[in-house]
This record gives sequence, structure tokens and C-alpha cells, in this order.
Amino acid sequence: MKLGINGLGRIGKLTLWHHVSRKWFSEIVVNVGRQVGTNLRDLAAVIERDSTYGRLGTYLHGCKGGQVIENVNDVDGTMTVNGVPVRILRQARNPGEIAWKENDVRLVVDTTGAFNDPTASPDSPKGALRGHLQAGAEKVILSAPFKIKEKGLSMPEDAVTTVMGINDADFEPSRHVLISGASCTTTCLSFMIKPLLDQFGADKFLSASMVTVHAATGSQQVLDRLPKTGATDLRKNRSILNNIILTTTGAARALPLVIPEMKEIGFIAESVRIPTSSGSLIVLVLNLQDDLGEPMKRGRINSIYRDFATTSPYLVFTEEQNVSCDIIGMPNAACIIEGSETHTRTANVRVNLAKLGCGSSVVDVPVTQAVIYGWYDNELGSYTNVLGERTVSVAEQMV
Repeated sequence: MKLGINGLGRIGKLTLWHHVSRKWFSEIVVNVGRQVGTNLRDLAAVIERDSTYGRLGTYLHGCKGGQVIENVNDVDGTMTVNGVPVRILRQARNPGEIAWKENDVRLVVDTTGAFNDPTASPDSPKGALRGHLQAGAEKVILSAPFKIKEKGLSMPEDAVTTVMGINDADFEPSRHVLISGASCTTTCLSFMIKPLLDQFGADKFLSASMVTVHAATGSQQVLDRLPKTGATDLRKNRSILNNIILTTTGAARALPLVIPEMKEIGFIAESVRIPTSSGSLIVLVLNLQDDLGEPMKRGRINSIYRDFATTSPYLVFTEEQNVSCDIIGMPNAACIIEGSETHTRTANVRVNLAKLGCGSSVVDVPVTQAVIYGWYDNELGSYTNVLGERTVSVAEQMV
């Protein structure tokens, strides 16, 4: 079975790395939609080297890694990467015009970030996610959250958002043709929330909030520049090299698509961008209602994560003292819980029922506030590797 990859940006290139290492697909067809550099060897050089993760040969084979890209043919648009045939398409940018059918590609991963609306018509002038289906693909995996642009429209019946290891069973092969892999932040966050929800139930969660201290992304500027016409957030145009920049995250909107119980819980998600190339951190703050005489102490919360990690290949529990570089490239670690930094504080919260129209009494409610830290490599180690697991699992159900 062949795999199609649309786009060769950060996630596109690392998706290619993942699959030439894994060798599940017999061939990989990558659409870049234009000429890159002066010839195909220039594109091969882009694939082979990475400023964050080093050389592809080292990633695949360690310190003994050597040349892994061979047989580069500029005329045919082909090369061999770690023994896997790779074909490069350089003609079309619009998904509906990409030669998937001509190349026998049934499954496509769209990593461009440009086509996120599952409701957009495949004939949209600027292109649409469903265009891949029109061009011959049977299923499309999106490496980003769905984003419906037209207000009032609901999620189509043939679209689903999943995180591998959390709700991958929600994917129904006979029904779903568009599959979102959510985002790197939602992936990590879901592994921080799910074990506690399974243990305590949603009724114990009084409120939840998170901040992701997030590495820079390609949407940010190297140097300060003028904002586009109509831009409302002037901080996005400031240099990421020397600033901490307040921004937003869609994790609060995407999480209920993966964990429906979160619809019942008041949740706030914020984001701060920092000048690092990869390696991010979620600081999760929970207010949990205690049972009388049984406060939710640090050891209890850590034991829940520790037990979950023994059955899940995507959650890592550690009591080591890490910094962000330590988790870069850690394979399939959707989330690394830093157990040594879990903190709890239990106190009685006084509720005046009279203000709620429920009588005149005052009730003391035992509440624990918990602070939990979860690391994630927002590019390769966490997101791309888990996305690769999702891709293979979908492909297995298509064979």
C-alpha cells in the first residue's frame, strides 16, 4: 500500500522520516506542488538534514548512520530513502488536482495546515481537504484540528477527530473518510486528563485550566515585521528569537472532540510561545472535589499516572528532573508526566448557599487544587510519531 503526504513543512518532513524508518508502506508519494531549489537533489538535501533533529541517517541508524538517500532522479521525480521508494510530485498545490489516482494512492496525510475545513466543497477555488478525495484518495488524515469557517455548520458525519491511545476506536472505517489527528497540545493534554477522568469521574472536576509553554512554530516571525492588513494581534509579527509571546491555543475546543466528558467541565486553555525550536510543556491546574476524609494527595495522583503508563505506550511517567531538550525525539511519548513536580493543596472552600437561592446555610466543601506538568516534543517525538501510529492503524483497516 502506498502513502501520500501533502506538504513537506515541519510535520510533513518528519512524517516522511517516521514512515521511511517504519517501512510499513511500500512507497511514499510526497506532493510539494512546486519546484524546490534548482533540482531534486536540493529537495533531497532538505529531507536529509534538520536543524532540530540532525541528519536523517543519524536518526535512522545512530552514530554509524551514513548516506540514506539514493537514486535521485530529477526527471522522474523519484529517489530511494532508507530503501523506500519515494516519488515527488511538483505540479499541483490544489488538493483536487494532485495526481493521487494516477499514483495509486488511497491514503493521504495532509500536513500543509492550509486545508482544515471538513465542510468545504472539493471544488473550492483555493482548494479544500475534500479535494484529496476528488483526486482519488479514499481517506485523508489531517495533521491539525478541524476548523469549520462558516458559522452554524456542524461537523460532517464522515469526519472524526482522534488521538491514538485515547479514542482511536471512534474511527469507523465504513463511515469516516476525514480523520483529524488533533494537535500536538491536544494530544499531550488528552493523556494528562484521561487517566484522572477514568479514576475520579467528571463529577469530581470543579474546574480545569492549562497553559502550554510552547516552542516556536513556522507561523512566527524571525524578525519584527509589519502586520498584514486587518491584523488584530500585533504580537504574532514580533521576533520569536528574543521574545516570550502570548498567543492562543485551540486545545479547549478540540479536547471535547476526543474526550466528550470535558463538555461538562469548565476549562480554559492558554499558550505562551518561547524561543526554542521544539520541546513544549503543559502546566495543568485542576480543582477537584474531595471525598470527606480522603483528600487527593500528590502520591495518589502520581500513582494513577504511573499505573496508566504501564498499559499505554504513549504516556511516560518519570520522577527525573528534565529540561525541554531531554524530551526532544523521545519516541511515541505523547506526554511525559514530570511526577516530581506534581503539587496538591487541599482546603475547605466556603459556599454561601443563600447566594444561590438554596437556603441560608454556609457549607464547607473540601477541594484539592492539583498542579501537574506534562512535557511533549511538539514536532517529532510526540505528535508526528503518534500521528504515524494513527496513519498505520487506519491503513491496516483499509487493506
